[in-house]
Amino acid sequence: MTLYDEAIERFQGLLGQARDAGLAEPTAVTLATAWEDGRPSARTVLLKSVDREGVVFYTNRRSRKGRQLQVNPSAALCFLWYEIGAQVLVEGAVQAVSDAEADVYFASRPRLSQIGAWASQQSEPLERREELDQRVETLERRYAGQPVPRPPYWSGYRVVPDMIEFWQAGDGRLHDRERYERRFDGAWRHLWLNP
Repeated sequence: MTLYDEAIERFQGLLGQARDAGLAEPTAVTLATAWEDGRPSARTVLLKSVDREGVVFYTNRRSRKGRQLQVNPSAALCFLWYEIGAQVLVEGAVQAVSDAEADVYFASRPRLSQIGAWASQQSEPLERREELDQRVETLERRYAGQPVPRPPYWSGYRVVPDMIEFWQAGDGRLHDRERYERRFDGAWRHLWLNP
């Protein structure tokens, strides 16, 4: 097993522990992106998959995060599972998922979430809530009795890790911190860090 595979397996194991602990939303993750000038922003998204290919989340590509990823295709993710005393950081380049992958995931979403993907002009100003509600009603009528197609501007992103860091809570703030990182030659290394 490579160091990278080990890191992914550890990440999946911690995610499983968070799910087993009954957390309200174990897939919630803080996503940080930045404009081309480096000005960052952060928000919470939901993890949809993690495997050897990377960490996937979905969004409206016209949103602020989507526009930032267009000009600066890199991101950082911070999973904090306080209840199990664990945190995982992931940093890396970002790439779009395939249309086929996005279609499969979109079809699995609840119908109202599918309608919402069309109705919401994510991150854009909204004069009053009734505007959004009216768009939802119009789209519900439009797609009545038929599947809701995936909007062309709604898809997923995969963060391809070049760094995965694990933090485990310790007494007296003497936490365990371990980092897996890709070196310039492409090989991975494992480091212990001071807390």
